[in-house]
Amino acid sequence: MERFFAIAGAIAAMLGVIFGAFGAHGLQGRLTPADLEIFETGVRYHLYHALGLFAVAWVASRWPSGATTASGWLLIVGIVIFSGSLYILVLSGQRWLGAVTPIGGVALIAGWAALAWAVFRS
Repeated sequence: MERFFAIAGAIAAMLGVIFGAFGAHGLQGRLTPADLEIFETGVRYHLYHALGLFAVAWVASRWPSGATTASGWLLIVGIVIFSGSLYILVLSGQRWLGAVTPIGGVALIAGWAALAWAVFRS
């Protein structure tokens, strides 16, 4: 699993940079400052948690467990739901997606908790 999560982290980081560049160059002047800030929040959390997937890969290489695997999947789901809902909210104007974003946040928190548990139990 460590290889899978390292690859997932690299792909997530690549996509985070792409979305960040798109926000900085493609959306500048097209969005309100508030919407641009929301988009940037999505990018920031996307990139932080892409790096978190590398931490999961490292832990999986040292102490493989079900909790480590769960941690990686929770971070992936969290990135998709948290950052993805913010991206779509801003680009589509569908404000109701703001209600979905906390579900992604909970997945991110649970991912870090599972990683801590995996290391603690090892």
